[in-house]
Amino acid sequence: MTAPRTVLILCTGNACRSQMAEAILNHDLAGRVRALSAGTVPQSKVADGAIEALKLAGLPTDGLHPKDIDAVLNEPIDLVVTVCDNAKESCPVFPRPLPRIHLPFHDPHGEPLERFVAVRDDIRARLLPAVREALGL
Repeated sequence: MTAPRTVLILCTGNACRSQMAEAILNHDLAGRVRALSAGTVPQSKVADGAIEALKLAGLPTDGLHPKDIDAVLNEPIDLVVTVCDNAKESCPVFPRPLPRIHLPFHDPHGEPLERFVAVRDDIRARLLPAVREALGL
C-alpha cells in the first residue's frame, strides 16, 4: 500500500474553513490523504461554529487547533490548497515547487450555525473532487 499523500490547506486565520477542510479530507479520504491545515495569521482557537458543524456531520474534531504556516513547512507536502483569497495572495514559498489549487469558500465567522453547515457542505462537495483530481486518486 502506498503512503498517504499530504495535503496542506491554507487560510488566513486557520480557525474555520481550513479546519473543516482538514477534518473532512482526513475522514473522507482516510488512508489515501493526510490533511494538515495552517494559517498565514492564525487565530487563537477554532471557531465554535466550525466545531459544531463538524460534529453535526459526525466528523472528529479532536486535535483541531490553529497553526502557523511555519509549523508545517517541513512536512512532505504533495499539494497546497488555499481556501481564501488572502491566503492565496500571501502563500509562502516552499522549499520545492508544489502543485497548488485555489478554492475559495465563504467565511461564516459571526454568522449563525446554518452558515457554517452550508460552508462545511460546500467544502465537501467541491474540495473532495478537486483534491482527488489533483492527486490522481
